[in-house]
Amino acid sequence: MKFGQQLRESLLPEWKFYYVDYAGLKRFLYERSDKGYTADDESEFVRLLDGELEKVNDFQQTKSGEMKRRIEYCEQQVSLITKNDAPTDAKREQLDVIEHEIDTVISEVYELAKFTRLNFTAFIKIVKKHDKNAPFVLKPVFTVRLNSRPFFRENFDELLLELSRLYNIVRNGGVDVDQDKDPQSGNGQNFVRQTTKYWVHPDNVMELKLYILKYLPVLIYRTKGTTKPPSPAITSIYFDNEDLDLYQGRIEKSEGAEAIRLRWYGDMDSNEIFIERKTHHEDWTGEKSVKERFSLKEKYVNSYLSGDYTMDSKIQRLREEGKKSDQDLQDMETLSYEVQNSVREKRLCPVVRTFYNRTAFQIPGDARVRISLDTELTMVREDGFDGKARAGNNWRRTDIGIDFPFPQLPESDVCRFPYAVLEVKLQTQSGVEPPQWVTDLIDSHLVEAVPKFSKFIHGTSVLLEDRVDVFPFWFSQMDRDIRKPVTKAIGVSRTSSPRGSIVGVDNLVRHRSGRISSGTRSQSSSQFPNDIEVIIEDEPGERASQSGSAGTHYSQTYDEEAGATATEGTALLGRKRPPVDRGADSAASWLVRAINPFATSDKRSSSGYDALASEVPFVAQRIDS
Repeated sequence: MKFGQQLRESLLPEWKFYYVDYAGLKRFLYERSDKGYTADDESEFVRLLDGELEKVNDFQQTKSGEMKRRIEYCEQQVSLITKNDAPTDAKREQLDVIEHEIDTVISEVYELAKFTRLNFTAFIKIVKKHDKNAPFVLKPVFTVRLNSRPFFRENFDELLLELSRLYNIVRNGGVDVDQDKDPQSGNGQNFVRQTTKYWVHPDNVMELKLYILKYLPVLIYRTKGTTKPPSPAITSIYFDNEDLDLYQGRIEKSEGAEAIRLRWYGDMDSNEIFIERKTHHEDWTGEKSVKERFSLKEKYVNSYLSGDYTMDSKIQRLREEGKKSDQDLQDMETLSYEVQNSVREKRLCPVVRTFYNRTAFQIPGDARVRISLDTELTMVREDGFDGKARAGNNWRRTDIGIDFPFPQLPESDVCRFPYAVLEVKLQTQSGVEPPQWVTDLIDSHLVEAVPKFSKFIHGTSVLLEDRVDVFPFWFSQMDRDIRKPVTKAIGVSRTSSPRGSIVGVDNLVRHRSGRISSGTRSQSSSQFPNDIEVIIEDEPGERASQSGSAGTHYSQTYDEEAGATATEGTALLGRKRPPVDRGADSAASWLVRAINPFATSDKRSSSGYDALASEVPFVAQRIDS
């Protein structure tokens, strides 16, 4: 499918005047090129393109603000309803009206996310067409301009959290029943769950989130004694030895195979480190695979791993305080000694780091259904097997934090996974079927089943492939598009015009000469993190492939002229890659280039364009013939 057709079929009719005029810009390029493209033509094209960028950015910012105001209005209405003295049935009827409005907002949040993605792709593709058909190079300076109008950086997580909380209150008759619950209650030190895993294409992530929050609230872990907003980041350091014995045991599912990792939540300042061990048990043993863990202050981690520090003093203190049962303390003591012995006897060291941002869905205190969605999944080398002291004598490397996409790392050290990872964890009695909405979800077009997917196994097999003898089966699934046709509509459905909503959203948008007027200037790049930028490459969003081009973190798009799936290896946040060279050294081997969506040895350039002010009109550079 050509992108122009994809854009026409995907846009929301009510918003059609605020999408990029992709067809008009393309027609301008082709018509002027046929007549001989001049400097005047270039000035006109730049003016048109800049106008389209302003239009899209203004509309996105306006609609995002509108969604927040509508959510605030719903919250106020819920508060009024719960405080009045009306009969219960009357309150329920009023809350049903609010729930309908929330459904409408959810639908429009989904459409706004799709609007953002489509327009971002359209800008990248039209600039590529320009540089191909005109005697000017526009891509470098337009990159700077695009970063100054950052409509594409909106991840909607703030809206998602508010919608989740509001949905949960309305479902429970206007009462926030989860307000004082411990989100981790019901989870013991040792816990066993039935877990299934799925990949989610970036195109489907927002729809999936909005579908799940209708049934489960977003679970938020807050650190006691702090008002700092919770971070969704989770980082783990997996340990193994030079022979990759732990990797081998896990991929072969050997009885008793263990995985040992150190995990923390949030940024690098987190002082609580969890020492975790996963142990695999075969069904014939009658035992279930289990995950066990205990926490340790960061300052003691190196001493613990070297055997100089034990948990004896902490366990004694906990026993005196009576905060844990005798059995829990005994399990903690046993686990701490066994992990310490494994590190020493198997000569374990840090090998692979995994990073991702997690959105968890669960009713606090109720672990019967728990769903997590991990995005921005990245694996990073921590080992020194090749003579490079990445972590040195420390238990983790210190040259990176949680600054995805980790642009400071050499590409041979990093693998950015192209999909989100969904985990569905169920704790039900034997013979009890999961809820129907869960069954509908896992049978839907939104997910691709990968039953035994492991972040540790994937990262090790990609980043240390010269040391790996057995590769995971899911590599073959990375060689195809995981998106599927919609067979049953279970996600967010497109609504009609929102004019009938209780908020009257149309009054929030004012039309002026075909443009959106939000009442304020567009937000400048100074209001957003300076360490995030977009790097425009030839084709955004290609998938990871084991046998050819590398994939990206973004959506797949299509080659306009060929009318087929693009195959040239590119990446929005990476660099353009040369053809695969199977004779290259192991650090840049064909497997790393094929499975790692951003594998390349090119360095980020620092051209003079980066110094352009965001408000300065951009100009193209002419190509001398």
